Amino acid sequence: MRTTRPWGKAVVIGGSYAGLVTARVLADFFHEVVLVERDAVDEDTGVHPGAPQGYHAHALLAKGGQILERLFPGLREELREAGAPVFDYGEGIDFMLPVGLAPRHRTGVRIQTFTRDELERRLRRKVLALPQVTLIPSTRCTGLTHDPSGRVSGVRCRPHGTRPAQEPFEVAADLVVDASGRSSPLADWLRATGITVPPTRTVKAKVTYTSMNFDRPDEGHPGHPDYYIAYQMLFAPSVPRAGVLLAVERNRWTCSLFGFQDQPPTDDKGYLAFAETLNNPRLAEQIGRRTVQEPTRRYTNADNQWRLYHAVKNWPDRLIAVGDALCVFNPVYGQGLTVAAMEAELLQRMLRPRRASGRLDGVAGAFQKKLGRLLLSPWTLATNSDLMWTPKGRPATARFAHWYNTRLFDVAVTDASVWARFVRVVNMVASPAVLFHPLVVWKILTATVRRT
Repeated sequence: MRTTRPWGKAVVIGGSYAGLVTARVLADFFHEVVLVERDAVDEDTGVHPGAPQGYHAHALLAKGGQILERLFPGLREELREAGAPVFDYGEGIDFMLPVGLAPRHRTGVRIQTFTRDELERRLRRKVLALPQVTLIPSTRCTGLTHDPSGRVSGVRCRPHGTRPAQEPFEVAADLVVDASGRSSPLADWLRATGITVPPTRTVKAKVTYTSMNFDRPDEGHPGHPDYYIAYQMLFAPSVPRAGVLLAVERNRWTCSLFGFQDQPPTDDKGYLAFAETLNNPRLAEQIGRRTVQEPTRRYTNADNQWRLYHAVKNWPDRLIAVGDALCVFNPVYGQGLTVAAMEAELLQRMLRPRRASGRLDGVAGAFQKKLGRLLLSPWTLATNSDLMWTPKGRPATARFAHWYNTRLFDVAVTDASVWARFVRVVNMVASPAVLFHPLVVWKILTATVRRT
């Protein structure tokens, strides 16, 4: 049965990951979906200048992987055939907690590792292959248009880069989606029309990432390791240096080294020396044996930022914001890709019941409010951790979370069942409430009493 598309045109500002997964959802409901992207991208483009963090290690949590597989059936197998491994989180990760190595036991949580470059290229090809989707590259959106009732009715655009000779133009739309990333000008556009936008909530991370890709031993090679991820986590204030090593497609490692107020070097000797200071020796072992490597890159813009659009009282209809245009997380927690997929899935759930009536009015404001609730948990997880780097003014919630997590880790290193609960929460397939189950609390309190 042919899917009914009750609405005419949607415009998505931004053709990176969040824009692509949102366009995939909108293609089921709109006759035309227009992606407006400021960079010169096409179906073969992966990482591009507008996504500078794309060169660094990315994690697609189990929840995000499940959503992408529903939106893009067969994606996981395609990536696996390209060399992106699929494995159990507990069995395939050499995970150094602040108090020791996590148990290497099966958790039932399946994940896959790959580069952002490979993921975005494959998603872009799939989305642009949809007959409903049109791409306008090398074009910057400069503002919104409105109808007499105040609803958003489209976008104003200005070609640039490879298209300098063309005049500015407008694209009419029944729905406009801002997926333009952390540099989004949407808040300024709203204020220019008299709409009051609350100040952006910001929590400084002060973390620098330095990353490289290099060769990984073939499966079956004597030097092939028994893990697909080697990780040492940052943990305030005792662990200011950390890193992650991910097995990715085409027999490579992606390695990102992290430093709190401490920039990991970009030169080869300094990069290895930094890795050798970590408590998890696996990263330095693999860096030291590399024979082929790609350019080393640094990323410093890692602050958490949340634009509180859910609190705007007179949010304009037919306009929504998603991805980093709405909320940016410190990448060390690996939440961004998964949260953007969850946002796209939420939009899908909200549009489905309106398909029969064709009523689109009211969706935008309700969607932004629901996003406010969706974002609260990952935002709290990220910011509670980052706030603990600040010597003064730590909120009580952050202090309690730090106290509890410290004791949770003490138990988890010797209790595989507690570790498995933590893994499910981190991968967003279980509520944080499972970490406060009476059995877990009892184990933590018992261990605490024994140490006192």
